[in-house]
Amino acid sequence: MKKELIVTGKTVEDARKKAAAQLGVAEEEMIVTVLEEGKKGFLGIGASDAKISVSYSVGGEDAALNFIRKLIDDMALEGLTVAKKEGTNNDVLITVDGDNAGVLIGHHGETLEALQYLANLAANKKVAGEKREYVRVTVDVEGYRAKREASLRALARRMSAKVIKNKKSVMLEPMNPYERRIIHSEVQGIAGVSTNSIGSENNRRVVIFLDDAQTVAENDVEESGD
Repeated sequence: MKKELIVTGKTVEDARKKAAAQLGVAEEEMIVTVLEEGKKGFLGIGASDAKISVSYSVGGEDAALNFIRKLIDDMALEGLTVAKKEGTNNDVLITVDGDNAGVLIGHHGETLEALQYLANLAANKKVAGEKREYVRVTVDVEGYRAKREASLRALARRMSAKVIKNKKSVMLEPMNPYERRIIHSEVQGIAGVSTNSIGSENNRRVVIFLDDAQTVAENDVEESGD
């Protein structure tokens, strides 16, 4: 939903800054139409303020998109393409592609997860004291998420086979909630093994164990080594 606001200032630039501060949004999120240019006058005579019309979106998709574009500009990353694809149930996918995009992924997607978290904050913050309709933003860089999911599912199958063969539980490396869900989902379809998550905060891990194991003793668990 779009809203409009009329703002005045000594100059058009002053009016823009005033509007952005009043709305609590970045200037890039506003669509500005200049209604009147400011006049300095002579010795204060005939001076008049500039007047602009500002429209902005209460929805957060564009706010998330603009946040990512500005971040890329601030990082001086050139040649990147940023696109938005709206889904269902207030889901939106923002993709970043280009030769220098890899820096936005980080080790096992850690930088990407941080970027997605900040994009969601930008999308769902209040504007002019009003809550936006909630939007769930997913950020993907160079198709990383599909590649990572395929890698994790392969890891789950490989480690499950190892557990069945050696009769010994395996604990995987720390993963974020999204990655742990992929492991749980894949192992769920493999007969003879189950999963559980242990640990806390950033050190939470998935353990794969035999179905007939009542408990997972610490000395019966080995690192995945993968």
